[in-house]
Amino acid sequence: MLAVCVLVQLYFAFFRFMPLTRHQDPEPDARRPVSVVVAAHNELENLMVLLPALLDQNYPEFEVLLVNDRSDDDTEFYTYELERLYPNFRVVTVKKTPEYLNSKKYALALGIRAARYEHLLFTDADCRPCSPNWIRKMQAGYDKGADVVLGYSPYVQLKGFLNQLIRYETLLTGIQYLSQANAGRAYMGVGRNLSYTKSCFFKNKGFASHIKLTGGDDDLFVRDAANNSKVSIVIDKEAQTASIPKKTFREWVVQKRRHLSVGGRYKATDRRRIGAFVGSNILFYILFLVLLVLNSHLAILGALVGVRYLAVFPVYLAASRRLDDRISLLLMPVLDLVYFVNYLFLGISVVLYKQFRWK
Repeated sequence: MLAVCVLVQLYFAFFRFMPLTRHQDPEPDARRPVSVVVAAHNELENLMVLLPALLDQNYPEFEVLLVNDRSDDDTEFYTYELERLYPNFRVVTVKKTPEYLNSKKYALALGIRAARYEHLLFTDADCRPCSPNWIRKMQAGYDKGADVVLGYSPYVQLKGFLNQLIRYETLLTGIQYLSQANAGRAYMGVGRNLSYTKSCFFKNKGFASHIKLTGGDDDLFVRDAANNSKVSIVIDKEAQTASIPKKTFREWVVQKRRHLSVGGRYKATDRRRIGAFVGSNILFYILFLVLLVLNSHLAILGALVGVRYLAVFPVYLAASRRLDDRISLLLMPVLDLVYFVNYLFLGISVVLYKQFRWK
């Protein structure tokens, strides 16, 4: 059984993930006007860093549209001044969310309706574009007729093991959804760095299929759009947005539980594929620890562990270099073990507790 787990992981590493390391983005151009949409609730400090970076983008025609979602801090006063200074900056204000609707999705839907341009680009208030060419690079994804462009959004590197773990989890998640989209089988994206057209949004009925759920404004929308729309990826560093990671383990667990809670809404084929990847890793570590404690078949155990580490981890490392989100090869075995053990307990907690809210 341990050998089967290793074979499954080798399959994913070489046949699913390796092609991502060779992906080349299209050459960027600036033919399309773009609406950058950000929904924010009491995010003044983050907006004071993000909005100037967005407004300073190297792109000929774009607008930045902020949806001020029920904020009771000084967001309104700060953005009033920006509207006066920048003609391509606008604010849509949400005073109240209709009952039974998810507040973030409602805010984003209002922003999409108010956007001037057909091509939309999304990020979150706690993100930062990694270059002044972010808009230009992401729009290159439309050059082959795509309706949706998936980007990558790593977390800022800080000190501490938790930060390493968060970045490793983000890397593995990114490798999975970007590899699938690169193979023409997109199933999710991240709202921290995501682009699609207004036509695509309305053709797929927006967030209607999951409007009451917390989460899913990014991955579940991509799930729906992938049925009848073309999805491309753009992964170069200049096309990325960097996010501020959670500072405590508790905050991160709450965030991950919310993300995992919508996983049951993925298509059955995607759930099986994700289950095969995650399950083979979890079972590998369970069997490894059991055989180690029992002092059983140690020679075979050592050989299988060696094959896995020498074959799978270099693929992860190559992907991290291609995404310019470097992970230490020496620390990777520890991060991998902790991540999949934590994933097991997170999955159990999601099954037991299903009450989630967005702020």
